[in-house]
Amino acid sequence: MKILEDRIRRDGTVLAGNVLKVDNFLNHQIDPQLMDQIGAEFAHQFKDAGITKILTVESSGIAPAVMAGLHMGVPVIFARKHKSLTLTDNLYTAKVYSYTKRVNNDISIDRRFLDKEDRVLIVDDFLANGQAVQGLLDIAQTAQIKVAGVGVVIEKRFQKGHQLVEDAGIQLEALASIAAFEDGQVVFAQD
Repeated sequence: MKILEDRIRRDGTVLAGNVLKVDNFLNHQIDPQLMDQIGAEFAHQFKDAGITKILTVESSGIAPAVMAGLHMGVPVIFARKHKSLTLTDNLYTAKVYSYTKRVNNDISIDRRFLDKEDRVLIVDDFLANGQAVQGLLDIAQTAQIKVAGVGVVIEKRFQKGHQLVEDAGIQLEALASIAAFEDGQVVFAQD
């Protein structure tokens, strides 16, 4: 998605440890017009997949997932990382390690929101080592639902997440695929 790649080149910052900071348009401050285009692109990429719901993990996956849900006309469920008074039992859970925050999280989805007939699309902001996606795949397996695809806004192709999804035999669509970081610059996979 050229508009996204241009935005990453213009506003992204490569940090130490293979981290790309895009907090001024994707995961802190959000550009709604860009999110709308991202949602439309995910809807286009998965238009024939029979998606009934979209799954993501709070919080950075919510904006692109909601816009994809809007364009696809399906509900969005986000796995919560934090316990709440209203989310205490009857849950699907999985453990997820956050690469950028360097913490383990237990993610949870209320069982009421998933049905064995569902065909879900997993949407997230980044795919690096694949921990968030793996957590959602674990929940999907426990819930006995079909994962029809994984859509990520940005993937770091040089990390293991891409291979994890590929090995699972699940359709993966990355709107921006990064092959490497060189001299503080992003090198996209098709460059």
